Amino acid sequence: MTHAFFALIVRDLRLAARIGGGGGMAVFFFLVVVAAVPLGIGPAPDLLARIAPGMLWVALLLSSLLTLDRLFHADYEDGTLDLLAMGRVPLELVVAAKAIGHFLTTGLPLVIAAPLLGLMLNLDVAAFPALMLAMLVGAPALSFLGVIGAGLTVGVRRGGLLASLLVLPFYLPVLIFGVSAARAAMAGFPAGVAGQSLLLLAAVTLVSLVIGPVAAAAALRANLR
Repeated sequence: MTHAFFALIVRDLRLAARIGGGGGMAVFFFLVVVAAVPLGIGPAPDLLARIAPGMLWVALLLSSLLTLDRLFHADYEDGTLDLLAMGRVPLELVVAAKAIGHFLTTGLPLVIAAPLLGLMLNLDVAAFPALMLAMLVGAPALSFLGVIGAGLTVGVRRGGLLASLLVLPFYLPVLIFGVSAARAAMAGFPAGVAGQSLLLLAAVTLVSLVIGPVAAAAALRANLR
């Protein structure tokens, strides 16, 4: 079963590399959103530096939402999802493998690109480690919460927008604690202040690791009947 679980992850990575458009599209959208901010508020370096952590997290969240409809829709249309649901691997593990694949192909490239795009917002280089750490802790939650919306809308044609609307409220704690940790580190607050936000962010991620696959698997079973 462990071998099958990792085989599913490798399969999703290969499909993403072969088809393309997943992580690359999300990173390009990330770039567009961040590049539009200075154009909207004007060349104010101090203001850009203050809003940089929040804008980067919002761009990360929106970019992650873009690829939710790719999680199950193709497998649902060609019948692969039915075979996976009837296989020996529990559907919850199948969903977990899909979520991990989504993080590796979408969330991780966004986290890597965040410091480079932070330079466009005049973000202090000293804040990069705290920003990347917070994003590494919180980005998996975006994928594991996103599978719930993808599972609920798998039978809906062009259900990407609906899935985004369903999971967006669940993304708000990730956004709040992620921005709080980055801003605390950037403002020079004691390490405990940023650490508390990181711990809360890690708690949200751990809860999503449990709730996400279970809820998404239940939604998929309801749609496959």
